[in-house]
Amino acid sequence: MIARLVLAAGIVVAAAVFAFQGGEYSVLEWLELERDERTETARIVQLEREIDSLADLARRVESDPETQERIAREQHGMLKPGEHAFILEEPDDRQP
Repeated sequence: MIARLVLAAGIVVAAAVFAFQGGEYSVLEWLELERDERTETARIVQLEREIDSLADLARRVESDPETQERIAREQHGMLKPGEHAFILEEPDDRQP
């Protein structure tokens, strides 16, 4: 009688361990996959925002005269007719 109870308890314990750790993915692996999925989903949302921001910038560069002028001035040093550019240099402290 005791042997049957020990055998039954062993089978129940083995089934519980297999249910927790066995199969294609263990519970711990499944939890890790869930965490990875949340991380990747957050990264996708971040990338979608970045894509939207870049698409908006591309639209403004193509069609907004103020954006085009700002880029021309800042990145290419262009001036309007009649404007003068002043280049300020830092003094060289090494000279006597």
